[in-house]
Amino acid sequence: MGVKKGGFEMKGMAVWGLVLILYGILVVVIAQKKPPRIWQMKKIKFFVRVLGEKGTVIFFDVFGALAMLLGVWLLVD
Repeated sequence: MGVKKGGFEMKGMAVWGLVLILYGILVVVIAQKKPPRIWQMKKIKFFVRVLGEKGTVIFFDVFGALAMLLGVWLLVD
């Protein structure tokens, strides 16, 4: 039971794994590029106030890496 695509069946957990990997990549790219539209959001400003600029980037890098690791784990499992 899963999504069939040209003879390849994708289970639900594999789909979640791919979503998490893409999400993790997006988080890391945003943390590194710091687009002003996103970086000026209240939640991000709060993180910058509490953790500092460098700490916020590190936090989001670690968060993105953990999301990617969980995604790989779901794909392999």
